[in-house]
Amino acid sequence: MYTNITSLSSLTFILTGVPRLEASHTWISIPFFCLYITALSRNGMILFVIITEPSLHEPMYYFLSMLSTTDLGLCISMLVTMLRIFWFNAREISFNACMAQMFFIHLFTIMGSSVLLAMAFDHFVAISNPLRYTTILTNARITQIVVAIVSIAIVILIPLILLLRRLSFCHSHVLQYSYCFHPDVMKLSCSDTKMNSAFGLTATILVAGVDATLILLSYVLIIHSILNIASPEECKKAFSTCISHMTAVAIFYIPLTSLSFVHRFKKKAPTYLPTLISNISLFIPPVMNPIIYSVETKEICKALLKNFCPKKF
Repeated sequence: MYTNITSLSSLTFILTGVPRLEASHTWISIPFFCLYITALSRNGMILFVIITEPSLHEPMYYFLSMLSTTDLGLCISMLVTMLRIFWFNAREISFNACMAQMFFIHLFTIMGSSVLLAMAFDHFVAISNPLRYTTILTNARITQIVVAIVSIAIVILIPLILLLRRLSFCHSHVLQYSYCFHPDVMKLSCSDTKMNSAFGLTATILVAGVDATLILLSYVLIIHSILNIASPEECKKAFSTCISHMTAVAIFYIPLTSLSFVHRFKKKAPTYLPTLISNISLFIPPVMNPIIYSVETKEICKALLKNFCPKKF
């Protein structure tokens, strides 16, 4: 679909399901819907027990509740358009709706990365300086961290959206994915996108690059602190508290890295593969995080059993 330069108010994009598998969209929607329900229910349960259980009103669980919130937001932001395509073949989305969806998808992704960094800092303080843990991570300081995480994400995204709004779109309006994604929308413009590309790359480096580096540094310091603990039992306990977070970090960054490789070599891959992987990669953290923390964290497991399986508890 090719058109002349279109005003933004009347501009409509066409979202893509899974190329060459359109006839199987109804069947493909079943696992995605199951993942959606799993992510919503499990993250909702974790939020509920953290809010209602006084024993979980601690910094570690406040950060976990933030992670569940970002996972819920990410699911809700992207799955509405996905299910519309799979169930009703409703592929059109207006420019403003596309910008809103893009804003929230990137917002919750950036916040998720920042929350994982905050959780790494929480583990470092708890292991290296346990006696001052409650005096360092006070409620006021946690509130400041939350405000900083949200503010940084918004400050990064507002220029990204404004830079897109200055572009003209006169080529194909067909997007590659079943949701609006910044690089995908940018590629459809017939204007000069060098500034958009430069800012997008800078934002990626500032968010993912800096967060991942600081998380790695935190774990270097955590391992150093653990090795200085004399008791083997204490060492084992300290390592066990970090397992769930390290797993969460892995399932957040590995799918994103894999997606970048798929984009780089997509000419050699089947046409449906990049789209399928991009859809799945955004669902992995929201689905897996609550499972990891409910299994690995005894306090969360006990609270879930107490509230939702009282007989077993």
